[in-house]
Amino acid sequence: MGLIQVEFDKIAEDKIKEAMERGEFDNLPGSGKPLQDLGAYFAAPENVRISYSVLKSSGFVPEEIELLREIEGLKARLVACHQDPTRAKTKSEIRHLRLKYDLIIESYRRRPRGSHS
Repeated sequence: MGLIQVEFDKIAEDKIKEAMERGEFDNLPGSGKPLQDLGAYFAAPENVRISYSVLKSSGFVPEEIELLREIEGLKARLVACHQDPTRAKTKSEIRHLRLKYDLIIESYRRRPRGSHS
């Protein structure tokens, strides 16, 4: 690493420390919440992940992401549910949505690179 890079890194580190001391990183969105599980994101092929990033910045949510959100919501409902019939129905819904998600992801993996259809 060159001297200029070391100096730049030191300046950047000092600026970050100063901002932290001023409280500029306090109350950021998501502060205090656990980090998201990015396993599903990284399970998707790279070209799909790039597309997701572009779509997300445009405010569009792909079907797969919406499915993951629904699955997480159902899992939370399952934890809170203590009635057997409701638990069974919720588990069935989770399995159905998970299968739908897996099929979509598998179709991306099987699609030749550069194919957009």
